[in-house]
Amino acid sequence: MSEKLLTPIEIGLTAAIVSFDGNEPLILTASGGEGDLAGLPFGPFEAITHRTFEIGLRAWVEEQTGLRLGYVEQLYTFGDRGRHAQRGDTDAHVASVGYLALTRAADNTSQPQVAGATFEPWYRYFPWEDWREQRPALIEKDIFPALNEWAAQSEKPNAQRALSRQDRVRLYFGTEGAHWDEERVLDRYELLYEAGLIEEARRDGRPAALARKSVPTLGVPMRFDHRRILATAIARLRAKLKYRPVVFELLPPDFTLTDLQRTVEAISGRHLHKQNFRRLVEAGALVEPTGEMSTQTGGRPAALFRFRREVLQERPAPGLRVRGRR
Repeated sequence: MSEKLLTPIEIGLTAAIVSFDGNEPLILTASGGEGDLAGLPFGPFEAITHRTFEIGLRAWVEEQTGLRLGYVEQLYTFGDRGRHAQRGDTDAHVASVGYLALTRAADNTSQPQVAGATFEPWYRYFPWEDWREQRPALIEKDIFPALNEWAAQSEKPNAQRALSRQDRVRLYFGTEGAHWDEERVLDRYELLYEAGLIEEARRDGRPAALARKSVPTLGVPMRFDHRRILATAIARLRAKLKYRPVVFELLPPDFTLTDLQRTVEAISGRHLHKQNFRRLVEAGALVEPTGEMSTQTGGRPAALFRFRREVLQERPAPGLRVRGRR
C-alpha cells in the first residue's frame, strides 16, 4: 500500500475591519509590499499563545496595526483549495477564519499605526453596490452586457445549482423587474467571478476569464480571495442592521439623526426617505435625546441623541428594518 502524501494545513485569521468617516464606509487594508495588491489584515493562529481564535485575532491586529478592536464576530471559514496557493507552491494549505470587526474612526485607538495599513472606502472594491445617489452606471454599461452574453452560453448541468445563469443574473442584479436585494453582495461577486468579469478570476486562471480578450475594470482587486471575504462581511453587516443595533458601534456616543441616517445609508448602499427613517427610529425606541445640540451641522443646530441600551433587554431583535426608495 503506497504512503499517502498529506498536505499540511495552517489556520489563519483574517479581519474585515470596518469604520465610518466622511459619509463613507471604510475597510482597513494592509499592503503586501511594493508592487503587491493590498488585502485584508491577516495572520496565523498560534495554538500555544492564543487560547481562542478571537483572542488571537485581537492580539495580532493590535500588535500589527495599533488598533484595539471593539465589536467582533466570526464570519465564515474560508478553506477552498487554492485560495492562497500560487503555481508551483508546496507550502501548507491555509484555511482562514474570517471575522467582521467594527471600530469608530473618531477614536484615537482606531487609527492604524504601521506603514501600509490604511482605511479605504469599501465601494472602491464594490462600486456596483453603491446605490445611494442612483443606480451605478457601470451596471448598464459593463456588467449587464457581459453577464447576458455569458448567461446565453450553454452551461453544463449542475445538480447542486437549482438556478440557471439567466435566473441568477435576474435575481442577483435585479433585472427584468426583480428586486435589488442589498444583502446579496456575495452572490453578485461570485457570479461576476464565475463569469470571468473580475481581475481575480483572470489571475486564478478561471476559463471564463481566460477566454475573454480583456476583463473589465470592476472595482479594485485584492490579494488572494480577500475581496470574497470582504463581500461576505458587507453582506453580513447589511443583514445585521435590520435585527441588531450594530450601527451604533460605528457612531460616536452622541450623534444627530442625520449622522445616523447617513451611516445606515452608507452601509446599506441605499438612499432612505428622511421622514420615514425618522419615524422608524422613533418607533423602534433605539435612541434617546441627550438634551444637547450640535452646532457642527453647517446649518441650524441639531439635537444630539445617544443609543438607548435598555432596548437590548426589551426585545430580542432591536434593529432598523429600513427599505430604500428604489
